[in-house]
Amino acid sequence: MSAEKSPDTRERILVAAAGLLAEGGGDAVSTRAVSAAAGVQAPTLYRLFGDKKGLLEAVTVYGFERYLADKKAMEATGDPVEDLRRGWDLHIEFALTHPAFYVLMYGAVRPGERPAASGKTYGLLLGMLEHAARAGRLRIPVDAAAEMIQATSVGVALALITAPADNRDMGLSGRTRDTVLAALTTDPAPDGGDDTLASRAIALDAALTPRPDSLTTGEATLLHEWLTRLASG
Repeated sequence: MSAEKSPDTRERILVAAAGLLAEGGGDAVSTRAVSAAAGVQAPTLYRLFGDKKGLLEAVTVYGFERYLADKKAMEATGDPVEDLRRGWDLHIEFALTHPAFYVLMYGAVRPGERPAASGKTYGLLLGMLEHAARAGRLRIPVDAAAEMIQATSVGVALALITAPADNRDMGLSGRTRDTVLAALTTDPAPDGGDDTLASRAIALDAALTPRPDSLTTGEATLLHEWLTRLASG
């Protein structure tokens, strides 16, 4: 492998681009500036990333990987709703600590396309919600809850990033988080689970994922539809 295509060269370019992004935003990440900061020739950058668009996409993935490292390092508390609360706070903290990365990750989007790298973070959110569902703590199905949390947390993060520093309402995140989680989750019942039909249906649906060997694909699909209908009723 040539030096210009080695992982070290690629990493050096990404680190340089990330530094320029943090200091000056997306406009600062020109191919000329990145090449100079990384100590490589422009043709090397083009061969590795194609063009500026390809470079920015790679930097977006790099940013998601940093976020995921923090997210995965978060230890479970044993309370699935508290884990969701802490996951929200970590999301907002990352946004405010790395605003240029965050805007590139969540703000610079194309209609109809979800950033490919965001699938991993969304998968972690689904995992936390499935844990809450199995514990009987969700009021609505996992997928619907994930969409609501994703939409509101990203909206809050972008609102805080774009607000003037001297007029930033730092209580906005906590108020929105608590309102959303109160709408989506329940307190544990004395017997260790929630006593509503909807939450019990959601818990059973989560417990049956993946499909048990005792059910055919058709039976599992039909049961999922029934449980979803009960959960939505």
